[in-house]
Amino acid sequence: MRYMATYDLMETFRNTNQWLGATALAMGAYPASSLMPNPAFAWMQAWGEVTERTFQRMVVKPDWNIPALPSSDGQDHTVNTEIVVRKDFGDLVHFEIPGRETPARKVLLVAPMSGHYATLLRSTVISLLPDTDLYITDWHNARDIPVSAGKFDIEDYTLYLVDFLKELGPDTHVIAVCQPAPLTLAATAYLAEEDPEAQPRSLTLIGGPIDPDATPTDVTDFGHRMNMGQLEEMMIQRVGFKHPGVGRLVYPGLLQLSSFISMNAETHAKAFTDQIGRVARGEAADHDKHNKFYDEYLAVMDMTAEFYLSTVERIFKNGEIAKNQFSVAGKQVDIGKITTVAVKTVEGSKDDISAPGQCIAALDLCTGLPDAKKASHLEDGAGHYGIFAGKSWRKNIRPLVLDFIDANTPKPTKKPRKSANKNAAA
Repeated sequence: MRYMATYDLMETFRNTNQWLGATALAMGAYPASSLMPNPAFAWMQAWGEVTERTFQRMVVKPDWNIPALPSSDGQDHTVNTEIVVRKDFGDLVHFEIPGRETPARKVLLVAPMSGHYATLLRSTVISLLPDTDLYITDWHNARDIPVSAGKFDIEDYTLYLVDFLKELGPDTHVIAVCQPAPLTLAATAYLAEEDPEAQPRSLTLIGGPIDPDATPTDVTDFGHRMNMGQLEEMMIQRVGFKHPGVGRLVYPGLLQLSSFISMNAETHAKAFTDQIGRVARGEAADHDKHNKFYDEYLAVMDMTAEFYLSTVERIFKNGEIAKNQFSVAGKQVDIGKITTVAVKTVEGSKDDISAPGQCIAALDLCTGLPDAKKASHLEDGAGHYGIFAGKSWRKNIRPLVLDFIDANTPKPTKKPRKSANKNAAA
């Protein structure tokens, strides 16, 4: 049971801090504390409230909480989530809107499997729903998947995308955000040879590491500095007895979160200090800007060890997608076989995760695709989050993506009118 103790130790640390926060909140809220007016009690209560919420959110999968959608018929339509394809490691989910006329644009939004749930794209989903019939990949927390379900690496991930695309049909437009961009490109190329009729009409790749070495970042440098043995020793743990996936080797979400926070430790520390002050002064709210962001940011999920390690080794270290040497189930995938699917790349000039140059490399790999079906966009001043969920996405990128989808959607042909029968009896 190697590494299981470490996994449980992290969960114990999280659980203890949640309990300390709840205790401080309760003690600071005692009515008796009002007999001795002292700002220390208010600060203790505020610290407890922020601390309890922070550590509790780390183990909760956020709800979609999609607001009702206004429609041209003057009504607000509720948005429901429906599982179309159910699999062990992830589902294909449809955002169903009863009573609304189905939009012509059918879109599959491929969510990243990089430590957060698909709900990280909630704002992206909300922005697309008015104009599209939207589907999304909803990946599962690896600690909740029994060992009997088997492995899940980047080849399995690619085959999941192949199955989802087959289910949706050829009139689908795909938008892949960040991590899944190279694997979505590979899945499309796989379909080009195995089942051409199931290929999507267009493919939009947003801030993805198609060629990580094109423009190195701290993320790519880390992948090259560490060998696979070191990564396995430092990052991989075994799920503890508390969860259905007991015994499964994973890259734990809590360990990932510590890495996320360490990249901008001062910024996060200031954000929480300021929030404690706002709570103490009575200026905070349950769904204020801080809570809205961190409720999602802190909600992390475990990745299977084989998915994390194969991503680092095959995408970042060996550059198999960048060199067009990727294989799935023993079959070489040739990206040059993509000849009909329009491909667009989107990058942010200030993206420090997947820097400009990494994603646009996809266009050079599509050697069989005419230039008329290739497009790219570099959003000036945008960081990684901004190109798919921030102001840059809403104001500039989203309209461009929808225009790209429309440009690659066949126009419906008008049926010829039947001529009147002049010989009909009067």
